[in-house]
Amino acid sequence: MARGRAQVDAIARRRRTRCCVHRGPGRSGSALVLQLANGLASASSLFLLSAGLTLIFGVTRIVNFAHGSLMMLGAYLAYTLIGRFAGAGMPGYWIAVLLAACAVATLGALLESTLLRRLYGAPELLQLLATFAVVLVIKDAVLALWGPEDLLGPRAPGLSGAISLAGGALPSYDVLLLVVGPGVLLALWWLITRTRFGMLVRAASENRMMASALGINQRALYTGVFALGSGLAALAGALQLPREPATLGMDLASIADAFVVTVVGGLGSVPGAFIAAVAISLSKSLCIALGSVDIGGVTIEFPKLTAVAQFVLMAVVLTIKPQGLFGRAPDLTPPAATERHASETPIGRATLIGVAVLAVAMALLPLVADDYTLVLTADVLVFALFAASLRLLLGPGGMISFGHACYFGLGAYAAALAVRNGWDTPVALLVAVPVAFVGALAFGWLCVRLSGVYMAMLTLSFAQIVWSLAMQWDDVTGGSNGIIGVWPAGWLSSRAAYYGFVLALAGAGIAALAAISRTPFGYALRAARDSPLRAGAIGVDVRRTQWVAFAIAGGFAGLAGALYAFSKGSVSPESLAIPRSVDALVMVLLGGVDFVLGPLIGATAFTWMQDALPRATEYWRAIMGVVILALVLAFPAGVAGAVSALPRSRPSP
Repeated sequence: MARGRAQVDAIARRRRTRCCVHRGPGRSGSALVLQLANGLASASSLFLLSAGLTLIFGVTRIVNFAHGSLMMLGAYLAYTLIGRFAGAGMPGYWIAVLLAACAVATLGALLESTLLRRLYGAPELLQLLATFAVVLVIKDAVLALWGPEDLLGPRAPGLSGAISLAGGALPSYDVLLLVVGPGVLLALWWLITRTRFGMLVRAASENRMMASALGINQRALYTGVFALGSGLAALAGALQLPREPATLGMDLASIADAFVVTVVGGLGSVPGAFIAAVAISLSKSLCIALGSVDIGGVTIEFPKLTAVAQFVLMAVVLTIKPQGLFGRAPDLTPPAATERHASETPIGRATLIGVAVLAVAMALLPLVADDYTLVLTADVLVFALFAASLRLLLGPGGMISFGHACYFGLGAYAAALAVRNGWDTPVALLVAVPVAFVGALAFGWLCVRLSGVYMAMLTLSFAQIVWSLAMQWDDVTGGSNGIIGVWPAGWLSSRAAYYGFVLALAGAGIAALAAISRTPFGYALRAARDSPLRAGAIGVDVRRTQWVAFAIAGGFAGLAGALYAFSKGSVSPESLAIPRSVDALVMVLLGGVDFVLGPLIGATAFTWMQDALPRATEYWRAIMGVVILALVLAFPAGVAGAVSALPRSRPSP
C-alpha cells in the first residue's frame, strides 16, 4: 500500500509540474526557464555519478561497467533505510541517505580489494568483462532483496513544496539539487588540491609507475578511490530517488549516461565531468522545452531527441577534441611490463581436422535433432558470426567497440525492409550486407581517428544514434514495435532447410574472417595494432588499414543480423541496443580474442547459458555472472586459450 501511495503521489506531482511548466502559449518563456532549472537539478545527480566514475578511471584505469549498478544499489538501500528512519523526520531522512552511500562505498572497497585488484595488469577488455559480470550479480541480488517492482521514495521532509520562478513553480527539492552539485564539486576540488590524499590521487593519475617508485601504497590508494567513487554513485541514486523510481533497469541506463559525461568532460577531469553533466542535462531540457517545431514545412519533434542528445553531443566533441573537453592523453602503462597483445594462435593440422569433423556433425544434425535444437544451434551460428566480426576488430585490429550492434541491427532492418517490399531472401541478404558495410564505413572513418576508451565510446554514440532513429522513425522502422513478418522464402520455410542455409552462410563468413586475419592485410592490421609508428615507417597506412577492417567487420555483422531477423521473423530496436553489443563482447572474450575458434566457443557457451539458466532459476543472471568471473580469473585467455594451453602444460616424459 505504501508503494502504491508513493507512486500515486509521484504521478500527481509530475502532473502538477507539467501544468506549471506548460501553461499556454503566453508562458513559453516561463516553461523554458523552469525546464532548464529542472535540467540543472538533474545535472547534479549525473555529475555525482560521473565524478565517481572519472575518479576511479583516472587512478585505477578500470573501465568500471558496474558503476551504474552501484548507483542502483544506492537507490534501493536508500529506499529501505528512509522507511526505517521515517519517524525521525528530516535528520532521519538524510542519515538514511548517507548510510546508503557509506554502505555502497564499503561494498566498492570490498569489490576492489577482492576482485578488481587481480585485474589491474590485465587487458582492458577483461576488466570490462569482469565488471559486466558484477552487473549481473548485483542485478539479481537487488531482484532477490527488493523484488521486480519500481520503488519511488518519498519527498525529503521540509522539501515537499515549491518556489515561484519565472511565473511558474519549481519543486523545492530541485532547488536543493541545484546546490548539491556545485557543493560536491567544490568539496572534490578541495580534496584533490588541498589534501595529501588528493596529492596522491594526482600523482597516480599522471604517472602510476613513478608513483609506485616513490613508495606510494597503491593498494590502499586504489581501494580508497574506489570506495569514494562508489559512495558518490550511491549518493547520486539516493538523491534521485524522490524524482525517479528505483528500477532494475537503471544500472545500464545510468552507466551509459555516466560514460558519456566522463568521456565528454575528459577522462580523469572532475571539473570536465561537471561541465559535461550540465551541458548534457541542459540539452535534454532544451529539447523538451522546444517541443514540436515547424521548420520549412518539416515538423521536428525535439522531445524525441532526448534519448540521443547526449550521444550526439559526445560524437561532436570527440570528433573535434579526441581527448574530451578537459582530457589529456592518459598514462595507460600497466603496473607490470606485460605483453598487451598475444600472438594469434596458428591453425594446426589437429585444429583443421577438428573443424572438419565439427562441420560434418553440424551438417548431419537435422537428421537427429528436433526443431528446437535446430533453432538454438542456428542462433549459435549467427552469434558466432557476429562475434567473429567483432573479433577482427578486437584481436588483429586492437580496436575496442562498444557499439558493434549498430551494424548487426542495420543488416537486420535492411533485410526486413527488403522483405516488406517483396524481395526474396537471397536478395534481401545481398542488400543487408552493403547497408551495414556502408554504415560501418561512414562511422569508422571517424572512429579510427581515436583509440582506447575514446574510440569505444564514439562507437557507442553512433550505435545509440541509430538506435534512437529506429525507435522513433515509426513510418519506416515501426518504432518500438519493430517490423514483423520477416520470414524466409518458401523454400527455406522448414527449420531444417533454414538451419542448413544459416550453417552454409555463417560457416563461410566465419571461415572468411579467419582467412582475412592471415592475409597480408591481416598482418598489416596487426602491425598497426602493435606499433603504429613502425608500421607507418614501413609503408603501412595505419588509419586506412583500420578503417577497411572496421567496414569489413560491419559488413559481416550485418549478415549475422539479417540471418537473425529471418530466424525470428521480426526485428526490433533491441538489435541495435547496448546489451546486444555487450553480448558480442562477452562471447569474444569467453572464447578468447586470440583464437580463431574463440567466437564459436564463446557463442556456444553464452547462448547455452542464456537458454538453460532462465529455465532453471529466476536468478540466472547471477549464476552467469559468477561463471564469467570464474572464467576471467582462471582462464584470462578464454576457454579456447585454456584448452590450447593444456598440451603445453603437461610435463615432458
